[in-house]
Amino acid sequence: MLTLTSVWTTILLAAAVALGPLATDMYLPALPQIGRDFGSGTDQVQLTLSLYMAGFAIAQLICGPLADRFGRKPIMIGGFILFAIASVGCALATNIETLILCRVLQALGGSAGPVLGRAAIRDIYTPREAAKILAILASIMALAPAIAPTIGGVLVASLGWSAIFLALGGYALVMAVVVAFGIPEPMRPEYRQPLRLCSLLRNYRSIGTDISFLGYTLTNALIFSGLFAFLSGSSFVLIDFLGVAPEHFGLYFACMVVGYVTGNLTAIRLGSKLLPDQILVRGLVIAVAGGSLMAALALSGVYNVWAVILPQTLFMVGTGMVLPQTMAGAMANFPRMAGSASALFGFGQMAVAAVAGILVGHLHDGTSVVMAVIIATCACAALASYLLLVQRHPAPGFEPQSASAQ
Repeated sequence: MLTLTSVWTTILLAAAVALGPLATDMYLPALPQIGRDFGSGTDQVQLTLSLYMAGFAIAQLICGPLADRFGRKPIMIGGFILFAIASVGCALATNIETLILCRVLQALGGSAGPVLGRAAIRDIYTPREAAKILAILASIMALAPAIAPTIGGVLVASLGWSAIFLALGGYALVMAVVVAFGIPEPMRPEYRQPLRLCSLLRNYRSIGTDISFLGYTLTNALIFSGLFAFLSGSSFVLIDFLGVAPEHFGLYFACMVVGYVTGNLTAIRLGSKLLPDQILVRGLVIAVAGGSLMAALALSGVYNVWAVILPQTLFMVGTGMVLPQTMAGAMANFPRMAGSASALFGFGQMAVAAVAGILVGHLHDGTSVVMAVIIATCACAALASYLLLVQRHPAPGFEPQSASAQ
């Protein structure tokens, strides 16, 4: 079994956390085909994404406290097994309603990976170290969305969309075995929390009333909502509106992932020179520039693939700089409740993202305008959240004074 600080432990945690993006990115090229097979509209098909995110959000509120009581590993393993069973249900679905139900069940199991992966990093590292490790983890995780849409497109073209869910189920089972036998339990025994409703509510109240936590969580949720707006609308915009072949969708999607990895690597490089909040604000400015450029082009009637992909790539550079800093900042105050803090953080992130996805599905006008405007709005709101909350209440160790102290 590996040591907690081993590079391979970080890689395995990244692979476990990657189940979340795989469950959304791999089947994006299949969304138009699913709609045609089930005779469903864009808004119904998009619910397989948004309700997945909603279920993902709610499930984190449950698995976080369970992990604070029983440890990270058993909850993560159980979640992966549930995800695998639900994936088989998705593959066998014969109507959109069954697919949506099985996607919600997928979310219940899949939520364990991200929420407990974040908690494990907080268990092992200090807040400032966690920001760097989360950026490294995010760079490794970016391999999933880089290749997932391409694999999904090939599976749709050759075997049909149900094969995507069978592949996801197989991946989940592999990760259950990897976590069981490859990663030590990261939680200290003395940090275990009692599983009582009054204690749970008290912990959530303590976390949810922390202004620093709220600021980082809201900033993260808003910038992530811009990303999810793209995930929700990109297949309909690129495939249905701009005529991209499903098997080529992943190639354009990879450009966005390159932007995200660039942002992650930039954050890592700047981590030794700047405080996390200084990296955070630079990333937000870049994200606002990318989202605003896409919206301006769409509103001006410039409709082509690169008018969508290039601004989104710029947005993703900023996102790659923002997400690790906000994750580390949100959990900095809660070493003894890392599971619950990660759960509440994830709930906020996914709940806001689900709203953005629903808006894209219901307001989609057949062009890129709605998607672009929502992305730009989310980026601007994230910057406003930083200025109003995070800047005034930075996380411990993220303050300017700490830099001079070093």
